[in-house]
Amino acid sequence: MMKCGMSDRDRQALKRRSADLCKQLVVDELLVQSLQADSILTDGMADSILAEQTLQKRSWRLLFLLPKRGPRAFSSFISALNETEQQHLSDLLTQSPERDVDNLHPEEEPEGKSGRLVMERREKKRETSSVEESSERSGDSSLPLPIQEEVSAKRQRTQESMEFSLDADSPINTPVLPCTPDFYLSHCQQSYRMSSSPRGFALVISNVTFDSHAAPDLDPRKGGEVDDEVLRKVFTELDYVVAVHRDKTAQGMRSCIENFCRRPEHQTVDSCVVCLLSHGVDGAVYGTDGQLLQLDWVFQSFDNAHCPLLQNKPKMFFIQACRGEEMDCGVEQMDGPVRTGSPSCEQRDAGREGQGESRQRGDLGIKPRIKLPQRSDMICGFASLKGTAAMRNTKRGSWFIQELNSALRLRSRDTHLADILVQVNARIKEREGYAPGTAHHRCKEMSEFTSSLCKDLYLFPKHQPQY
Repeated sequence: MMKCGMSDRDRQALKRRSADLCKQLVVDELLVQSLQADSILTDGMADSILAEQTLQKRSWRLLFLLPKRGPRAFSSFISALNETEQQHLSDLLTQSPERDVDNLHPEEEPEGKSGRLVMERREKKRETSSVEESSERSGDSSLPLPIQEEVSAKRQRTQESMEFSLDADSPINTPVLPCTPDFYLSHCQQSYRMSSSPRGFALVISNVTFDSHAAPDLDPRKGGEVDDEVLRKVFTELDYVVAVHRDKTAQGMRSCIENFCRRPEHQTVDSCVVCLLSHGVDGAVYGTDGQLLQLDWVFQSFDNAHCPLLQNKPKMFFIQACRGEEMDCGVEQMDGPVRTGSPSCEQRDAGREGQGESRQRGDLGIKPRIKLPQRSDMICGFASLKGTAAMRNTKRGSWFIQELNSALRLRSRDTHLADILVQVNARIKEREGYAPGTAHHRCKEMSEFTSSLCKDLYLFPKHQPQY
């Protein structure tokens, strides 16, 4: 079995030169076969690379896979470059890092013994430059390379996690628009009750920094601290009591959720919110110790049996984490614009045996209690589709949280939450990564949500009914 992950030095070499590689690398059958022969690529990986329609997309796919193909992957790639008459790229990758100072992306932090010297030399060059640069200007090409989480040998590859970091629009800070009294009166009877003050309690767990010893394969989530602050502000304005917990182990996350579920105050409020932000895989998120917290356990903790104080009340979940390792490169739209405007029911027979018993109870005059499904009145927004990676901006936070924040502030006055999440989907669909020369230029993301809500869920912001 192949040991996962190449050395940090080799991985950094690929990252430093990814722009040049994407422009100049020729990924043909000969190069792919060379890597196959050296057991670096599997047949399925080779087929997926060659199935890409352009050389650039083939390069993206290969550079995406190589860092996870073991400690020999880099040297085998160098050999394959030499065999396919691409020695200039081989030389580019194997030259001294110190000679590569000026090509570092501003958001990358050099590692190793020479890291501090590299940063000092780069900062000195910035100070002597006569050109003023603004990180907020449109089309800024100073972009961080993707953050890729390698997996240690003890973990299965299906538990691999990654979350890319890309620049895009900054989150808005427009005040939450208020609901009008007329809108409340015309919609409150057909929707979930939402009149308590506070509306409910909100729990935000945000893992940004991971234990370098327990979880060496999970990189810091730069920009994650922006997300939890954005969520704290918007839900506070929506009249929720928000508790933010940063950098929790899997057990720590579990304890936070258990304590949150047991709060007796849930009885006097109309809803709750839970936000989990971390690295993740399909169906789970990582604690800072590299252990996984299963999302199904989270949802179960809030079901009608385990959290009776929230029965028949809406429970909102928002998950900012990857659900797989695949990067969505997107497809060209047929007969569409040249590019987007992105700134960046079955019947169940089981249980019929009990019908006679129910009838008998009725005959005896015993009125049975109304029963609820095990799990209901929940809605959950996911940053990405199953099997795919989520996108995060190292300065301004993740795409999903940015769009959720914007939609809640501008639309919650007259739009129920399911439609708000549809609008978030539409905005995410339009976005593209802007990182010219890297494997993630024009990459895509698609959010989704699941719902067992039984009524419309309006938040009625800033409206307090007069009784």
